[in-house]
Amino acid sequence: MAAKDGDGWALCARGHQHWGIHGATGLLAVHHTLDGMPYVLLQKRSWWTHHGGTWALPGGALDSHEDAISGALREVREETVLSTDLFRVQGIYVDDHGGWSFQTVIAEAAGMLDAAPANGESVDLRWVAADEVASKPLHPGFADSWPKLRPALSPLVLVLDVANIIGSRPEELWWKDRARAANRLLNEVQPLATEGLRETPDGLPELARWFPRIVVVLEGAAAVAADPEAHGTNLSVVVANGSGDDAIVQAVRERKPWERVLVVTADRALRERVTALGALVAGPRWLLNQL
Repeated sequence: MAAKDGDGWALCARGHQHWGIHGATGLLAVHHTLDGMPYVLLQKRSWWTHHGGTWALPGGALDSHEDAISGALREVREETVLSTDLFRVQGIYVDDHGGWSFQTVIAEAAGMLDAAPANGESVDLRWVAADEVASKPLHPGFADSWPKLRPALSPLVLVLDVANIIGSRPEELWWKDRARAANRLLNEVQPLATEGLRETPDGLPELARWFPRIVVVLEGAAAVAADPEAHGTNLSVVVANGSGDDAIVQAVRERKPWERVLVVTADRALRERVTALGALVAGPRWLLNQL
């Protein structure tokens, strides 16, 4: 394993030649303006590169020891003047050609960051409104993927009805020790914030993995399980002052206009309340199957 050991041409099952022995990756940086319009950062490729003169994403060949995220962030550091600390990964889309794939890492940017070419692979970097992307001369691979990527630009917020989820576990001593049961679920959920969801819920664009921001709602005796120091930026705990259902509805109301919200609960009345606000819903079993 060595840096740049992925450089080289590969042939896919479709008979196409691609750059990247171990596949390739790119970063689709997105920032939503206050009116809800997503802007994406595009790279105009230098004339001497493969499909030079077209617009695509900062990216390139994967090294043998890299995953899609680490490779995409490395490529951004190499090809732009941007710090990768300013991005939050929200999903991965895989364009599989059979024996070779391009993995697009979708990441939320802190703003429309000042970007400039850092090497000779590109001649321009520009934030482009999503509605205008298709009108540009695009790299053929990016052009094929764009119709699937466009619906996936909105980040996902996962809101968990902890009382209902734990109540669906027959083995839980929910009625005897709610704090312990809630703390167990918190510990199980925490990896999803960094490792992502393996199963795409109904109603969302099909990605290989979603990396949601997770909001855990606790109420009553379970509230002592809340430990703010134990959670990262992708996972937060809300302690309901009164009704847990009301706290969940408020969390849905507080989402940003461009965010998708998925509420995990089997409570019929709560499902009706949050779907009326535009949220998606999934049952506890969908979540528990991924823990």
